[in-house]
Amino acid sequence: MATAVSSTPARPAGDGPRAEAACPAPPLVVVAKIKSALRIVQADAHARRLGLRPGLTLADARARVPHLILADEDQRADLALRDHIADWCDRYTPLVGLDGEDGLQLDITGCAHLFGGEAELRDDLMARLAAQGFTALSAIADTPDAARAVARHGRGGLVPSGQEKDAVRPLPVAALGLEGQSLRALTRAGLTTIGDLASRPRAPLAARFGADLVNRLARTLGEAQHPISPRRPVPELIATRRFAEPIALMDTVLATLRGLGRELEAMLAERGAGGRHFEASLYRADGAIRRVRIETGRPLRDAAIVMKLLSERIAALADPIDPGFGFDMIRLDVLAAETMTTVQSGLDGRQRDTESLADLIDRLSVRYGQARVLRFTPEDSHVPERMARLVPAIAPGGRPDKSGTAWLQNLAGTGLAGGGLAGDPPAQPFCLFDPPQPIETLAEVPDGPPLRFLWRRILHEIAAAEGPERIAPEWWREAEGALTRDYFRVEDRNGHRFWLFREGLYAVEIKHPRWFLHGLFA
Repeated sequence: MATAVSSTPARPAGDGPRAEAACPAPPLVVVAKIKSALRIVQADAHARRLGLRPGLTLADARARVPHLILADEDQRADLALRDHIADWCDRYTPLVGLDGEDGLQLDITGCAHLFGGEAELRDDLMARLAAQGFTALSAIADTPDAARAVARHGRGGLVPSGQEKDAVRPLPVAALGLEGQSLRALTRAGLTTIGDLASRPRAPLAARFGADLVNRLARTLGEAQHPISPRRPVPELIATRRFAEPIALMDTVLATLRGLGRELEAMLAERGAGGRHFEASLYRADGAIRRVRIETGRPLRDAAIVMKLLSERIAALADPIDPGFGFDMIRLDVLAAETMTTVQSGLDGRQRDTESLADLIDRLSVRYGQARVLRFTPEDSHVPERMARLVPAIAPGGRPDKSGTAWLQNLAGTGLAGGGLAGDPPAQPFCLFDPPQPIETLAEVPDGPPLRFLWRRILHEIAAAEGPERIAPEWWREAEGALTRDYFRVEDRNGHRFWLFREGLYAVEIKHPRWFLHGLFA
């Protein structure tokens, strides 16, 4: 495994990226309050040549160099800049991790050949950073800890495979990344370099200085591995296109994405899988990155459908894509994929209905957002207003929810009637009032259905009634005194069907039960 570590200096508050060689004549330092004293945390090349180093107090610095340009440290801006550079480094590998507040770790295993080799990849990385105004140190080694030590405390460069021990032996013990107390203990013991530690038995070192020191030493010497923790989800499949000259026309960008979609389609077909979460990354020549994501309700690999969704998503962006000076790299990733089984189409066309409905949901979700395209999911309750709740039709994160995509097949297969034979009325209405609307009724007997009821100043004469269907209150959820409901399906003389219920059992729970209209059948 080859790992590159790049260390980038923090920038002054309010300034953009700058080149060290273009610094002004007076030296520039960044200061922060540390232990009740203003100390230097960053210094430009001019200041370093004058002996101003991080950790020096501002008073001492001014005593040495009276004419200083000061900038207060802005950690939030520095971290935002670091994260921006980390996003930009995705052009080299999807495995980009953070190394403190001013460093990055890249796992370039299997990526170096795309640039002609490890040395060429490092040269390209350093050249692009320099073009953006950054001075950085970088190293490539078989283990992240070895690369970090050489980059931060050595001269950087490429460490040949298997020669980590020779490369890190002259480095100070601070290259192990230990805390201050451990470093002071090693210094008091006369152990100042990694070579001093490597030449001693490990068991006594662990007994005196702790197991963490021995573990760090083994990783730095290349004897043990410690994987990088990527800051972003690692794509399952990647298709990339690099350009010798940046492209600025959106038509060319879309055509490139179509080609990448066809590449991913072939990869997914080889796996027998389909993507649920796609992401297009557009890398501008000036370092800016624009990402566009889409999620689907079912696994997809048809490049035409994926491209249609991407095009609609790009067209619906509130902040249109600005190509600037052009994009020099475009990447299309599959962040989440699932096994895609082949389904035999039936003569009744149910499979086509399911696919059409899924395509419609995908397009609406991409255009208006997942939070605006909802469906009902059943809940564990018999109370009508609690039997279902609204959830996004596409589960967040590109992954299926508990019910998966079976609800699409059920909906397309049974129709909106909810089951039964064709033409059978549903057991419950589709339109529910929340809360139920009170009505005035006249019943022949107290426990029977009403003969007529008044709703919204209109009198409805009941021609037929079916019921009651009794629903008891949920005692574990309802407040004390909740009443039983008796539901009736009724039809008036004009053919309108209603869902009524009487709240409370006559002479048992309440003396005068109340009537409500809860829903409409048609």
